[in-house]
Amino acid sequence: MSLNAAPFRADVVGSLLRPSAIKQARLAHQSGELSTPELRQVENDAICRAVENQCQCGLNVVTDGEFRRAWWHFDFFEGLEGIEGYHAEQGIQFTGVQTKSRNVRVTGKLGFGRHPMLEDFKFLASVADGAIPKMTIPSPSVLHFRGGRGVVSEEAYPNIDDFFADLANVYKEAIEAFYAAGCRYLQLDDTVWAYLCSDAQRALVVERGENPDQLAQVYAQVINQALEGKPEDLVVGMHVCRGNFRSTWISEGGYEPVAELLFGSVNIDAFFLEYDSDRAGDFEPLRFIKPGNQKVVLGLITTKTGELENPATIKARIHEAAQFVSLDQICLSTQCGFASTEEGNAITEAQQQAKLELVVQISRDIWGA
Repeated sequence: MSLNAAPFRADVVGSLLRPSAIKQARLAHQSGELSTPELRQVENDAICRAVENQCQCGLNVVTDGEFRRAWWHFDFFEGLEGIEGYHAEQGIQFTGVQTKSRNVRVTGKLGFGRHPMLEDFKFLASVADGAIPKMTIPSPSVLHFRGGRGVVSEEAYPNIDDFFADLANVYKEAIEAFYAAGCRYLQLDDTVWAYLCSDAQRALVVERGENPDQLAQVYAQVINQALEGKPEDLVVGMHVCRGNFRSTWISEGGYEPVAELLFGSVNIDAFFLEYDSDRAGDFEPLRFIKPGNQKVVLGLITTKTGELENPATIKARIHEAAQFVSLDQICLSTQCGFASTEEGNAITEAQQQAKLELVVQISRDIWGA
């Protein structure tokens, strides 16, 4: 694996804590005190500082921290044609806490259109300062999983198979559009595969009349169809997440129930996998990672607490994982982003910086890069 190619030995998942300047500017924008161009300038300034901070940590890859988003997923979906956001009856239930109420639904035929996040990527690329800019978007399976058939208009899609076909095509268009904008490192964020490892989440799927194993097959097919014809110099990763809101989570369970299908048949270049707690299970499912070019980025550094991990412990865990997948195919990152929603995790910006520096330090000790 090239030391200067994505995924990097020391990598980053995506979201960063929102600076107070952005939080204040968003409130001022909502109240009409700040114009949209003025808000964007505040975001631009904050993104430039975030890129500088990531580079100072020693990272070769940078993101915009998802500073222009309130949610890791809804903002992207609402930018697609045929989808609308709405205030749901209740928020998403995490362990001991609930998000504000928001959801999206499919109201018409899906289309990629002139998605605003293309310009967001272009700005990031313009200020990346020699680092590789990574774009993060939600995986297609996320749009369907939480609400199932209930969030897909039967008028627009009387046949659900047509919806999945269009969903794959929209993501194929998205991949092509980001590539045309200069993106060479794209990440699909996907909570669904981890939910399909959770007995509780699988039970909810069965309750609404769907088969979780059948859904997994459908989602794998949609992702693979979206990736058909992907340019060889575009790296597409997938971050598998168990939920990340105010330092809490939703699902628990190891990767074994989906490992063979996900790692063995979904044509992703690099899997970013949470491994910061017992909720993720052991490393044995990594035996299904394809030998050769496919990579696994171990999320061993938690973003849920500020306490800094012992480097010796993390190195030992990396070598433990290497019993099931070649050490040359392994990279290191934090377990998730630091702020999957604008509220952010219970961690300080200084602790966030220290976590990223630790990822770089350990990767250099193990791989020299």
